[in-house]
Amino acid sequence: MSKTLLIQKCLLFMCYHVSSPDTDFIKKSVPTKVVKYNRAQNYHVSGFTRPFLPVELNNQLGLIDEARWKLLPFWVKTEDDAAKYANTLNAESESIFEKASYKNYILKNRGLLYIDGFFEPHKVKGQKETDNYYLFMPEKKIFTLGIVWSPFTDVDTGDHYNTFSIITTPANPLLEEIHNEKKRMPLIIPETDRESWLNARTKEQVSQLMIPYKGDLENHQVYRVTAARGEDTNRPDIQDPIS
Repeated sequence: MSKTLLIQKCLLFMCYHVSSPDTDFIKKSVPTKVVKYNRAQNYHVSGFTRPFLPVELNNQLGLIDEARWKLLPFWVKTEDDAAKYANTLNAESESIFEKASYKNYILKNRGLLYIDGFFEPHKVKGQKETDNYYLFMPEKKIFTLGIVWSPFTDVDTGDHYNTFSIITTPANPLLEEIHNEKKRMPLIIPETDRESWLNARTKEQVSQLMIPYKGDLENHQVYRVTAARGEDTNRPDIQDPIS
């Protein structure tokens, strides 16, 4: 399979597209945290661009800093290797304790990704291209996704940063309708479970938290961001509903 065909196939399986708040909004939303993250708002960003996004990791509790999307396990040594490495933007909850890329990290390296929305595809019968939907919390509140993370150091340059994958679960009833082909959704960690997620010690404790989200999500159909090859989609109107 060519790289182009592989990417097109992968685009059907998200969460590969999110929106994330800027520094000031994070500070206002979670005033009890120290916010070191310092970047502008992302109205839409694709994981395939390997962006730096706001996270809280369990080795630095209470600190929101940046990490780069796409987990790089310890055997990836350079940026060139990183670019070629398998797609680790998402990690399935059902296999995360067995998959080589994640099994060394899931018990000790977990975190929270702070976002304000994510994009999912919807398959329409008789239509070649999928529709896209934007999902967000009531009142557009910040919420958190469960991630697994790994530190990365480029042996050629010495550059060091943390990397992560978004954990996914089977879809809840809403996402079964929207993401109706793959029936998956990102692992949403409710505010009441954030501390438990960051401090869990055993496989049983972690597994009990990797469940489909039971709360409310708002949604509407939007411009098809997965088809926007080379187009700037990081703009406010990309989240607007379309008829």
